[in-house]
Amino acid sequence: MKRILIHILICALSAIASFAQTDSERAIKEISEAAASVKTMQCGFEQTKTLKMLGDKLVSKGLMICSQPDKLRWEYLSPYAYTFILNGSKVTILKGERTDVIDVNTNKMFREIARIMMDSVLGKCLTDKKNFKVTVSSEGNSYVATLIPQKKTLRQMFGKIVLHFDRSLAMVTTVELFENNGDNTSIRLFDIKKNEPVDETQF
Repeated sequence: MKRILIHILICALSAIASFAQTDSERAIKEISEAAASVKTMQCGFEQTKTLKMLGDKLVSKGLMICSQPDKLRWEYLSPYAYTFILNGSKVTILKGERTDVIDVNTNKMFREIARIMMDSVLGKCLTDKKNFKVTVSSEGNSYVATLIPQKKTLRQMFGKIVLHFDRSLAMVTTVELFENNGDNTSIRLFDIKKNEPVDETQF
């Protein structure tokens, strides 16, 4: 009798695991297809950085513009002015009167940061099995994808990355970055516009 109960339990757990895997794969497919359909995107963002040691929260706001496959403008407007621009293999950083240009092909850290920023806001990194272990759960009308970095460079920066995907909008609306030092950053996207013409001179 005990052996039969154990067998039934194993079968039940296997069925649950199979369902969860199928559900997760369906969610990843839905998010990836939505990401692939986005050619351009423009939105506002509110970024909240929580500092573990200080127990403080720093809030900043700005605008984001991206154009597939490799153009991104991340512009902070308050409480300070700072702009990060990715255009192919070139990153331009504008801060006050200063302009710095970096070739991402010669700077591994910037290459990773640029790729994560672009892929995260679009939801493109869910199928990147080489760099992330991905699990997806469903919360109401949203999918929550947790990405655990597998690559050494990424593991040195982040413990995990969490994406919140709004199914009605078919867009990532919140990105959470959990750093290894205990700090975390939450980026909420709003007023999202997809596939509308963008000013290419912004890149």
